[in-house]
Amino acid sequence: MSGLFGDGQAIALLLFAGFLSNEVWRVLGLVIGGGIDESSEFLVWVRAVAAAILAGVIAQILISPPGALATVPDVVRYGAVAVGFAVFIATRRSVFAGVIAGEVVVLAGKWWMG
Repeated sequence: MSGLFGDGQAIALLLFAGFLSNEVWRVLGLVIGGGIDESSEFLVWVRAVAAAILAGVIAQILISPPGALATVPDVVRYGAVAVGFAVFIATRRSVFAGVIAGEVVVLAGKWWMG
């Protein structure tokens, strides 16, 4: 079964190790998390911790950018944070929209400034 997809055993191993092992935890989280009240103090705390981790990662990338992001000018990176925060506020605190807006600004700024 070698050819386009390679060895069949390698694909089976990837499916088992990569997909099935993670899927068990996702289903278990769905079963356990289905009964938790979304406004409970525990989930408010979880959301706060997730937001703090995201803020820390953004700050680290902004101050000392890794890899190819170091070639993006500072003004573009700081502008992307400002736009991302403005979109976050404008979309009634949608973290997803804020992150996407910031990424779009970084990509457009890098393309425009070279």
